[in-house]
Amino acid sequence: MKFNTNCFLFPGPEPVLLFANRIDIRQVLPHRSEYTLLLNNLENAIALDFHHGKELVFWSDVTLDRIMRASLNGSNVEEVVSTGLESPGGLAIDWIHNKLYWTDSGTSRIEVANLDGSQRKVLLWQRMEKPRAIALHPMEGKIYWTDWGNMPCIEYANMDGSNRKIIADTHLFWPNGLTIDYASHRMYWVDAKHHVIERSTDSKYICELFPLPGLPHPFAITVFEDSLYWTDWHTKSINSANKFTGKNQEVIRNKLHFPMDIHTLHPQRQPAGGRNRCGSNNGGCSHLCLPSNKTYTCACPTGLDKFLLFARRTDIRRISFDTEDKLDDVIPLADIRNAVALDWDSSERYIYWTDVTTDSINRAKWDGSKQEVVVDTSLESPAGLAIDWLTHKLYWTDAGTDRIEVSNTDGSMRTVLIWENLDRPRDIVVDPIGGLMYWTDWGANPKIERAGMDASNRMVIISTNLTWPNGLAIDYSTERLYWADASIKTIEYGNFDGSGRQVLIGSQLPHPFGLTLHEDRIYWTDWQSKSIQSADKLTGLDRRTLAENLENLMDIHMFHNHRTTVQTPCSVNNGGCSHLCLLAPSPKASSCACPTGINLQADSKTCTHGNADNFLVFARRTDVRMISLDIPYFADVVLPVSVEYFHAPAGKVYWSDSTLKKISRANINGTEHEDIISTGLMTTDGLAVDSVGRKIYWTDTGTNRIEVANLNGSMRKVLVWQNLDSPRAIALFHEMGYMYWTDWGEHAKLERSSMDGSDRVVLINNNLGWPNGLAIDKAGSQLLWADAHTEVSRIEASDLNGSNRRTLVSPVQHPYGLTLLGPHMYWTDWQSRSIHRADKDTGANTITVRSNLPGLMDIQAVDRARALGFNKCGRRNGGCSHLCLPRHNVTSCACPTGILLRSDGRSCDNLPETYLLFSNRVSVRRISLDTNDHTDVYVPVPELHNVISLDYDSVERKLYYTDVSLDVIRRVNLDGSNMETVISQGLKTTDGLAVDWVARNMYWTDTGRNTIEVAHLDGTSRKVLVNNSLDEPRAIAVFPSKGFLFWTDWGHIAKIERAYLDGTDRKVLINTDLGWPNGLTLDYDTRR
Repeated sequence: MKFNTNCFLFPGPEPVLLFANRIDIRQVLPHRSEYTLLLNNLENAIALDFHHGKELVFWSDVTLDRIMRASLNGSNVEEVVSTGLESPGGLAIDWIHNKLYWTDSGTSRIEVANLDGSQRKVLLWQRMEKPRAIALHPMEGKIYWTDWGNMPCIEYANMDGSNRKIIADTHLFWPNGLTIDYASHRMYWVDAKHHVIERSTDSKYICELFPLPGLPHPFAITVFEDSLYWTDWHTKSINSANKFTGKNQEVIRNKLHFPMDIHTLHPQRQPAGGRNRCGSNNGGCSHLCLPSNKTYTCACPTGLDKFLLFARRTDIRRISFDTEDKLDDVIPLADIRNAVALDWDSSERYIYWTDVTTDSINRAKWDGSKQEVVVDTSLESPAGLAIDWLTHKLYWTDAGTDRIEVSNTDGSMRTVLIWENLDRPRDIVVDPIGGLMYWTDWGANPKIERAGMDASNRMVIISTNLTWPNGLAIDYSTERLYWADASIKTIEYGNFDGSGRQVLIGSQLPHPFGLTLHEDRIYWTDWQSKSIQSADKLTGLDRRTLAENLENLMDIHMFHNHRTTVQTPCSVNNGGCSHLCLLAPSPKASSCACPTGINLQADSKTCTHGNADNFLVFARRTDVRMISLDIPYFADVVLPVSVEYFHAPAGKVYWSDSTLKKISRANINGTEHEDIISTGLMTTDGLAVDSVGRKIYWTDTGTNRIEVANLNGSMRKVLVWQNLDSPRAIALFHEMGYMYWTDWGEHAKLERSSMDGSDRVVLINNNLGWPNGLAIDKAGSQLLWADAHTEVSRIEASDLNGSNRRTLVSPVQHPYGLTLLGPHMYWTDWQSRSIHRADKDTGANTITVRSNLPGLMDIQAVDRARALGFNKCGRRNGGCSHLCLPRHNVTSCACPTGILLRSDGRSCDNLPETYLLFSNRVSVRRISLDTNDHTDVYVPVPELHNVISLDYDSVERKLYYTDVSLDVIRRVNLDGSNMETVISQGLKTTDGLAVDWVARNMYWTDTGRNTIEVAHLDGTSRKVLVNNSLDEPRAIAVFPSKGFLFWTDWGHIAKIERAYLDGTDRKVLINTDLGWPNGLTLDYDTRR
């Protein structure tokens, strides 16, 4: 470093002092004390620097343990470094090579990264205690820092970490702030304990004390031209003095919150003339190019080639073997609650982990990018994980479901491998070279087992002297299996068949958990000693501690790039398999498997198309799942549809969503998703599909109706609307022409009617509480239902007419959905969060099919092999023009809601004869006066925003309406077709509209413009009729045969007026005893 005493004054913008204030970052003009806020609502901003060329500010937050950055105007705030920090107290920007350097007194490191936090590297860690302030001289390739440790000092090194030297190590105590005066080649620092500012004065770094009294607690310092500026914790101020003499002390700003780091924001503090040693091509380096004294060094991010990966419940860390100190750092992953098992795949550089709180298997790149959930359904306690790196398969154990499963590494094609005789399986390892997998089991009879990776040739290899067999590891070179037992407190090994068992380590192992091998060492985690240790894998000697004081240590693995790769039978054409190709031991070498619920065909290669023949489909509030009944275990698979109450005929699944107020359908594979009913629903609690008659029936406890429609939602009709008080479950017996439903109302009951709503009869109305699920046993001619709110919740049965009532299962907790298949009944239970099964005739042999399923709703059983049966309406729709509905022994024709059947008993009109039309801002609806149900039916008009007024032209059968959000008048056919805008300009608030069906004109009031206008029905020949003495015109009506126009006025003096249809002969009819005269209509018969 070269020194002189000259100071150069540079022209340019006025300097600004940029400083951190814990809760915000502010700017102050030193000579005018003007004070502006740059960033606020911060937690604990300490260190600070900027990049003038890129207009960025960087800061560290020691409460959040983050390094952040933002634009210099305060926008675009983002995290740069978010993991592996403990107390980042200093940071500095290399504005020439675009690097970020920081100190961390918690981890005792100096690190470097790109400006976005990528390619992070631990630069200096040895002989480092509490590094604090940091400053860079990128023109000379130097880094300077202070250290607060037991041996306080100021040091420097090249910016690649080489050639490290001490500048000062005497008469220092708390060396805090540090700054470089690039113009005069001097360095200044403050010591908070000695209350001084010091500087280096020559090339031997001789320090001299400034004559600056009254520095209670200086923290950070910066320089510009002739002045030094520093922050002081005690006085909570920013101060300045002459940098040569220390005189002319003044307070720039006081009464600050908590001033921390400070910098002079000016282009001369980051001179542009320095040479970029890395040039335009990053020095030819693949990753980091770091400047050195005269040249540069290529460097790799820490942990790029080999690192020890370990889980710690709430984070996943790595210990890089690139640095001698073996320091750990956190991989930046989001939302880790309880990580237990780990593995990795070097080919795609992914790490995988299980989380036993979120019950999920996840993966991310080793640097934390591309994080995603791989499996998150039907997991309860996934405690073991293993990667087959040859065929890219994921194997895992689940101690909650007592299963071992496999899938592709992206979670697809998941299947259950082993489900019998497992009792809390724990760890699992695979040997794809030998085609074998090994696992530990913690159950009543602890053991270690092995099987082919296709589950073949299963055998117990160790079953004695085991209590809590935890971690497993394979040594591929010596063909040994290692395991740790947390109860016996040993690490042992044996041959792959369990023979040759030896204790490797039998002392000072308080609670070993995870285990891994690499080269000649064995590594393990220990819960009780809270440490990671290693030893020689052959002798157990040469024990070393890699890390200590680490709570909640779990699994451990060594990530490296040297796993053995060989050709496998699965490498060519997927082993001939249509789905999964799984490795197996010789001579078989591989076998084919199918995803859960699908069977392998006789060729042992191909999986059956589609789903199983017999399966359960059940709804949770957030998803729909399927359980195949064709395979010897119960495993649920999530279907790609989201439902609440539903029915699943063989082809499609139908569901209702009470939040979205819709009924939808899709194929079971999720394709052809469509909403079939999206209006007029409130709480659709029951749904039944007549697969034979091609109809859908539903109950609605909000509207107290039972309705029917075609499977596509067309020809919708209200069947039952009287004396309903909360209809819930519904079931159909097409062959008999009956529908059955439960009613939860004040007087709970179970009713039956024909499927057209006629012949209604109450079957049971005593001793019912909350009759939930309902199912018809056609073969046994009985009715079954679940009651969740009687004295004792139970499942009951009766004959189809309600007689011979009997209890099948009691007590049950809170049964909800109920369905039948074969000799069994299945039901969902809200309280036990389970699906149960029992014999449908006796209620005996109750078992739990699946548990741990919160939010369970409806359930349906599907038997694809069962014949649909004879459709009574099959031939020519039963002769009906619209709906053909079964009745007992016959069929009946019916019309959509509000439309009467013609006298021929078979055909319907398209519209009711007499009906009301009304709007509720976002919809237009129709209520027929021809039928007694008076149900409102949505008129399918598109693009409604705020419809206020409407009228109907009976000649052309068109609806006219005003939309005050769009300020338009439109017309449309009553089937929603041919919508057109007839008036699109010059409207403000069109509150009233009237059609003159004789003269083919329309009239409207505009409250916003206080006018009454007229135009032809197509919007042409528009004319203002009345625009004076109108205060707030509202409703309007016409009497074409008499040539009169009537309207109401809401204004200061409310009134009702009349004029001729051309606006002449205007007359006030009523102007007393009126408040807000709203609606207006004419009785043409009585002329009122």
